[in-house]
Amino acid sequence: MIDKDLAKIYGIETRVLKQAVKRNIKRFLEDFMFELTDLEMDLMVSQFVIPSKRCFGGTTPFVFTEQGVAGLSGVLTSNKAIEINIKIMRAFVALRKFITNNAVLFQRLDKVEQK
Repeated sequence: MIDKDLAKIYGIETRVLKQAVKRNIKRFLEDFMFELTDLEMDLMVSQFVIPSKRCFGGTTPFVFTEQGVAGLSGVLTSNKAIEINIKIMRAFVALRKFITNNAVLFQRLDKVEQK
């Protein structure tokens, strides 16, 4: 997702999002976030009917993967970011419980597949 779209979701300005990322850059590995190149911006403008590069806000946009979006929720301080961070944590806990509670079933399925 592009920084400006995430800023809207998190209820903050894009510049605030970018500042938070730059202050916490060690949390955003290259497979979590990257900056678009001029060529990539040109391709987006031509492929997605974006009127011009000005739609990116005058700076090179940051693009975030799923892990980067989750990471943002941990470094931003808006109410929405806190809410999203809590939901992500609860989803991980629910997934762990599901796997733990169904471990025997998964083992039985593995045995059936092996046969």
